[in-house]
Amino acid sequence: MKALSEAFPGDNVGFNVKNMSVKDVCHGNVAGDSKNDQPMEAADFTAQVIILNHLGQISAEYAPVLDCHTGPIACKFAELKKIDHGSGKKLEYGPKFFKSGDAAIVNMVPGKPICVESFSDYPPLGRFAVCDMRQTVAVGVIKAVDKKAA
Repeated sequence: MKALSEAFPGDNVGFNVKNMSVKDVCHGNVAGDSKNDQPMEAADFTAQVIILNHLGQISAEYAPVLDCHTGPIACKFAELKKIDHGSGKKLEYGPKFFKSGDAAIVNMVPGKPICVESFSDYPPLGRFAVCDMRQTVAVGVIKAVDKKAA
């Protein structure tokens, strides 16, 4: 590891915090400026998802693992909307399922605390891969985040 005087968005860095043990920090933790758009836990978020390679069907209540920034976390697919892959136009609200090749807008509910952001605001915190059975079955970008009150 080499010392840096400056880091940029998307860089993975290590740093020390006074009176805090390395054991208090886990993968997926996010640090930020408490006085300027501080990182907050997401209650839920809306994402645009493309189903790449899923053997069956994906329906509401599906709860795969999301790999988002450095933190893998289970998230439940709650509200579903099928969209056109090319134009983004909504095709169907509340479809029964998605299959490989489909694109969707999905409301997602994390199973544990996680900090995510919209892709347009903070790209490294706003993109993810959906994993199931150790395979990437979908990818997505976060459009909006409903943050928990501090």
